[in-house]
Amino acid sequence: MSFWNLATLQLEEFRPGILSKAEIGENLIMVCMQIGPGREDSGHVHPFDQCGIVLEGRLEMFSGQKRQLLSANECYFIPAGEPHGWKTFEEPVKILDVSLRQQQG
Repeated sequence: MSFWNLATLQLEEFRPGILSKAEIGENLIMVCMQIGPGREDSGHVHPFDQCGIVLEGRLEMFSGQKRQLLSANECYFIPAGEPHGWKTFEEPVKILDVSLRQQQG
């Protein structure tokens, strides 16, 4: 069992411009992520559902043909197999993201 305080959670570099902290369970992954300004993921797809909430900042997300500008306290849900991505603007964005753990096999 783990407990996080999002106000004091220490994040570590995951990729250039992205800090994160992940809790990986048998079936789920929970990630708090801070993405720097002016970053973009032009799109990817995976075989599991994904959802999350924006904690701070603004983020444009796309899923399939839909695009949405999200701010603090707004959520997203991405169905399995649907292409999706995001971009940040002038300030960093912090999100809490949850997805199924992809099983090896």
